[in-house]
Amino acid sequence: MFKRSIDVVVAVLMLLVCFPLLALCGLLIKLDSRGPILFRQARMGRDFTVFRLLKLRTMRAGEDGPAITLGADPRITLVGGWLRRWKVDELPQLWNVVRGEMSLVGPRPVIPELAWEFVSDYRDLLRMRPGLTDPATIQYCREVEILSRVSDPLSYFRTVVTPEKLRISRDYLLRATIRSDFQIMIKTGQALLFRSRSRALVPGLETLRRPASQVSTSQD
Repeated sequence: MFKRSIDVVVAVLMLLVCFPLLALCGLLIKLDSRGPILFRQARMGRDFTVFRLLKLRTMRAGEDGPAITLGADPRITLVGGWLRRWKVDELPQLWNVVRGEMSLVGPRPVIPELAWEFVSDYRDLLRMRPGLTDPATIQYCREVEILSRVSDPLSYFRTVVTPEKLRISRDYLLRATIRSDFQIMIKTGQALLFRSRSRALVPGLETLRRPASQVSTSQD
């Protein structure tokens, strides 16, 4: 209950502080392409309850494509590329936190298909609310760059990145406290602000290089 109270108070304060930025981003999105400002996608929540995750729209509306996109996806708009780079598109999820569908810190919510594919892991993780960030989110804050270095991004995402994220999230939840949650939030901000100085921390990744190309996933 105490964690939930903190989630609500901090999320409301962050929404108020970020409102001018969200308003500016909304205007840029409307000027850049046709379609709604917000994007809604089904994600798996606590106790396997599906909810609609909110994001600022970063893709052209009305164009079909896979839930997980790999490569220089033509659906991503000019403004959307900037929003994704700095994770500004994730800010509307603060409303998901207020609604009780998410927490500030917890395993990132994934699409239902991925949750069922790794159901044995998510059966434990989804005993709590999914979150805006957690140690796995920080570890893979440069996931796009990581995937751009491998010959088969989709396979690497499913066989290496996702299992490793699940392991990190499980380990953290075993020792999570209110204090450690605040530390994770601070580290997340640092990872975003100083991302140009950080390096993708994946052992042995240098042996999997491929010709550089932009890779993006709609998961995060």
